[in-house]
Amino acid sequence: MDRVSWRTQVLSNHLVHHQTTSDLSPNPCLEFSPPEISECFSFDIKQMRNLLDVHNLPDRDWMFGVMMQSKLFNPVQSGGRVFVSPDYNQSMEQQREMTMKRIQYLLDNGVFKGWLTDNGIEAAWRKFALFEAIGIYDHSLAIKIGVHVFLWGGAIQFFGTKRHHDAWLKITENYAIKGCFAMTELGHGSNVRGIETVTKYDSSTGEFVINTPCESAQKYWIGGAAKHATHTIVFSQLHINGKNEGVHAFIAQIRDADGNICPQIRIADCGHKLGLNGVDNGRIWFDNVRIPRENLLNSVADVSVEGKYLSATNDPDKRFAAFMAPLTSGRVTISVAAIYSAKVGLAIAIRYSLTRRAFSLTPNGPEIQLLDYPNHQKRLLPLLAKTYAMSFAANELKRIYMKRTPESIKTLHVVSSAFKATFTWHNMRTLQECREACGGQGIKSENRVGPLKSEFDVQSTFEGDNNVLMQQVSKALLSEYIAAKKRNKPFKGMGLEHMNEACPVIPSKLTGPILRSSKFQTDAFCLRERDILNRLAAEVSHHEAQGDSKEYAFIQSFLLAEDLGRAFSEKAILKSFMEVEDSVPSGPVKNVSGVLRSMYALICLEEDGSFLRYGYLSPENAGAVRQEVKKLCSEIRPHALALVSSFGIPDAFLAPIAYNWVDSNSWPSVQ
Repeated sequence: MDRVSWRTQVLSNHLVHHQTTSDLSPNPCLEFSPPEISECFSFDIKQMRNLLDVHNLPDRDWMFGVMMQSKLFNPVQSGGRVFVSPDYNQSMEQQREMTMKRIQYLLDNGVFKGWLTDNGIEAAWRKFALFEAIGIYDHSLAIKIGVHVFLWGGAIQFFGTKRHHDAWLKITENYAIKGCFAMTELGHGSNVRGIETVTKYDSSTGEFVINTPCESAQKYWIGGAAKHATHTIVFSQLHINGKNEGVHAFIAQIRDADGNICPQIRIADCGHKLGLNGVDNGRIWFDNVRIPRENLLNSVADVSVEGKYLSATNDPDKRFAAFMAPLTSGRVTISVAAIYSAKVGLAIAIRYSLTRRAFSLTPNGPEIQLLDYPNHQKRLLPLLAKTYAMSFAANELKRIYMKRTPESIKTLHVVSSAFKATFTWHNMRTLQECREACGGQGIKSENRVGPLKSEFDVQSTFEGDNNVLMQQVSKALLSEYIAAKKRNKPFKGMGLEHMNEACPVIPSKLTGPILRSSKFQTDAFCLRERDILNRLAAEVSHHEAQGDSKEYAFIQSFLLAEDLGRAFSEKAILKSFMEVEDSVPSGPVKNVSGVLRSMYALICLEEDGSFLRYGYLSPENAGAVRQEVKKLCSEIRPHALALVSSFGIPDAFLAPIAYNWVDSNSWPSVQ
């Protein structure tokens, strides 16, 4: 065929439609198959949820329903289901306004009733339950509520007296005013004692005068201050007759009812953030702002009309410790929220791994489920066991908080500090692993895991930088150690009673049954804590003998202090897990709990270099631990779906990828 004829035929084929038959036939698409079809539940997930959530399950489910019923919570259809989650594509301003609209909706539905005005224990447990359910939906919403109720309202409860309670608690609960909590400054975050805001008393008018003396004294990161708060608790150095009496707390109005900033108050926005943009963090300057004498929160100390400083204690350390009390409740709620965030991530990633397949072992053979790969199991299932362990420990932390007494405040501070750091670090690690385990789907905002990382990253530093908190834990344990040695009396408190007994001995050869025994696990964790505590005390003493101050000696020993903080926290978590396990009658739930507990204990042994560094495990025994972790992964694998279903998180609060990810990404879904 000549070239002209060939080109004419080609062009004709392009222009004329031909009915042709093709020898090619399409392959069938991958189909989504719900994991419930192939995965059986070997234990009662309701019984397991009771162990995890412990209290107020009907209230939690009611709260989930309240949010699912309103379009304010952004319901979106995908893959034949409805999901609710914030729209992170909105601007910062839009996210902030949606947060306030959601708060108003919750207020209208009676969610906050009794949160500050009912002092009963049942109301307190209900408040925790509802707050936890809200946090599963949106961290910004929870933090915005938490600042107003737990920080502003909690400060009035803790630091105030009857006159403050009568004047402020009811209108706070009803959101007639909106409160914030001005502690952190540009120049001082963790070191609250060093804050530079100054308050003086003017006896001629009976007023306090609050002033920001320099730029580093501006209040910074104050949640609610940038847009919505009308009042704040101001933490300030109180100067009386030229003497600094230390940090005290005052009530100050920063906006009127119409939202106008009050005279002699300056406010600026902290701006867009990595996450948590539904919270309006702001900066505040006080330019000699006058407030009534009665606005001093005076349960710890007071100032008379004449200007005399009055305090029940002359010890400034005790006064300062009292003013840190509201932060304890904050650390409790942060700890719990971190674990619920990890639960959401794991529920999504594990459900996806039970339906997504990749590669085959034989030519033309079926592709393998992701969670059937041992490597994938090792990535997710130890984190699942840790999340269970920390969930039980979080419940114990709440019980300690609820039953707190003046004698238990120190223990509460230490445990809440340790758990806040440990749980929030665990949450970030878990969300990162879940993101990677979901591949490209983990990047999509609608699948929640990525946004959760951004939203919860702040937990590592707010209400106490995690590294600083763990140093405080180690310092408190060292103080207990030194005091017990000086008294020459047995250890009592802080979980150190095990140091009164003979030092545990690790068997020279570790087998599977030994590794899984609760006695071995307890012995290993107690040995680590007592040995590191002894080493820390000796190293600090050595530095002091060389002329270093007590404080500098401790700073120089930070490596051992880090090891000790981790040892204390992980031992306390294991103890909580064992107590829950012991409370469960014989049966399937107890059996799977035992496997999870062993996984928690052994993954801690595998991951913490202290066990090899200080010789508690030989290299051979460390290898035995690693192999046992691999076996435990294969034993947990058949229970994976049941374990994440036991979290009790409604489908709507997970993500499309956790269910029919084929339909949710199909062409019709685009239309």
